[in-house]
Amino acid sequence: MIDLTPLDTLYDAGREDDLPLPAELARLYGPLRFPPHPHRPYVIGNFVTTLDGVVSLKAAGHAGGGDISGFDPHDQMVMGLLRAAADAVIVGAGTLRASPQILWIAEQTYRPLADVYRSFRAASGKPQPPLNVIVTARGEIDLGLPVFQSGLVSVLIVTTAEGARRIQAQRPSSAIQIEAVENTSSLSVRSILEAVGRVRPCEVILTEGGPRLMGDFLAEKQLDELFLTLAPQIAGRDNVTERPGLVAGKIFAPQQAVWGTLRGIKQGGSHLFLRYSFESATAAE
Repeated sequence: MIDLTPLDTLYDAGREDDLPLPAELARLYGPLRFPPHPHRPYVIGNFVTTLDGVVSLKAAGHAGGGDISGFDPHDQMVMGLLRAAADAVIVGAGTLRASPQILWIAEQTYRPLADVYRSFRAASGKPQPPLNVIVTARGEIDLGLPVFQSGLVSVLIVTTAEGARRIQAQRPSSAIQIEAVENTSSLSVRSILEAVGRVRPCEVILTEGGPRLMGDFLAEKQLDELFLTLAPQIAGRDNVTERPGLVAGKIFAPQQAVWGTLRGIKQGGSHLFLRYSFESATAAE
């Protein structure tokens, strides 16, 4: 038995079929359900934010989500669950730089449940770890990082033609797949998802940002659902250090406000685990 108390379910709007969670995950999280999404991937996001909306402290050695959640074990458990449910995990180059030593797999997210996560993936017909997808328009990434060198995960880099030239100059190994999808200086989310689909068929795609990538997903209406952990921390801001919120690089309200629909609330100690669904352009296709 894992020494972690179950999350308290305060609200759950889900009425769909349960995913095949092992008993220990079902005990800790409760049922996990996604709406029907025939013929397309279901795209979810996962973030943790402070009470004042900060998602990264942007300080050396303290830029990752762990400093926002306080390395909360419930948050780690949920993050591992979502990574275990995903066929691919998409992150931007900034997120990679903030957490350069990690792999985006469940087993390294909350280690006490490593075997349970593997059991869940096996029951879901996902024998391989999720495809780790790194998005970089400029191609300014270090191919010496563990995600590229460990051999434990398949890696796809989605970039522009210019970014691909920079990456190829590092002489990447044949294990790293590179998709140069556009000749412009930026990448559309639709082109990113199409590149992922060419490399691996996906039922569920998870994005963990950062804020600019999340803004792009929302702007193009390519996000079906957001899992948002609300940590009981006030981080603060000043005029010197940028401390981003959930979205950067895009302004929606008041002209094009993006509204979510509450799907679930769970509580673990003083942390809240929220689920919101969003109107997605892919839902109508």
